[in-house]
Amino acid sequence: MEVHLNPELEKKLNDLAAQTGRATNELVQDAMAGYLDELAAVRGMLDSRYDDLKGGRVRTIDGEEAFTRLREKSKHRRDDTA
Repeated sequence: MEVHLNPELEKKLNDLAAQTGRATNELVQDAMAGYLDELAAVRGMLDSRYDDLKGGRVRTIDGEEAFTRLREKSKHRRDDTA
């Protein structure tokens, strides 16, 4: 498999390889493994949340209600630190 990087990213990869003494292909493999593990974890979390919604274990709230709650929490935090 070939990976094509833009010049800026390739320079970063080469610089990191030089700093760490590791081969660039090892760094790319480690980065991809970490990325794919993270992606699988996010996918699992989203699937679980979707199942929770479909199963009625959580309730949805209106977007405006969500923003109102966030604004109130922010206001309370600001008031508590003042």
